[in-house]
Amino acid sequence: MTSLVRPRVDVAAARDLAEALLADLPQRWAHTAGVARRAAELCAAMDAADRDRVVTAAWLHDIGYAEPVRDTGFHPLDGARFLRRSGWTARISALVAHHSGACYVAEVRGLHHELAEFPRELSPVADALTYADQTVGPDGARVDVRARMAEMLARHGAASDNARVHHLRAPDILAAAERVEHRLRLAALAA
Repeated sequence: MTSLVRPRVDVAAARDLAEALLADLPQRWAHTAGVARRAAELCAAMDAADRDRVVTAAWLHDIGYAEPVRDTGFHPLDGARFLRRSGWTARISALVAHHSGACYVAEVRGLHHELAEFPRELSPVADALTYADQTVGPDGARVDVRARMAEMLARHGAASDNARVHHLRAPDILAAAERVEHRLRLAALAA
């Protein structure tokens, strides 16, 4: 019997899994594919060891929306738990759990203890995943981070959990974006 544990990051397996799980959600699939493309573009500003990790996490970041994965209805947590059960590394699971300021939304949904099953990583990889997610719209097209946040708030509504924590989440997302853009500028100068 082969082990479910994937000791290495596997971009191709992540893409295949996301495609299979999101097949019935074409807009979510378009967004996911766009986020993965964007994450790949950010790799120039990352350590070689982290490049596949961020692209893998990008492919997997929204699998919690898929019906077979859905449990709590909070997609970062549902996706992370599914990945953990499926043998993905703890780090990939945690990156999915905490992408794009999920900790703030988990708090208002009463899921902060459950999300704490996964350690929150503060790193260039976590920044890049958030930046990739927050610079790609629902249709997979590139957008400005502020435009993406405005679109998300309009889509979810003024009374949504996302709107309730926007005053906390937005500064976190904008700070991650600033760090990623700074790293990209440094990488361009070094090239």
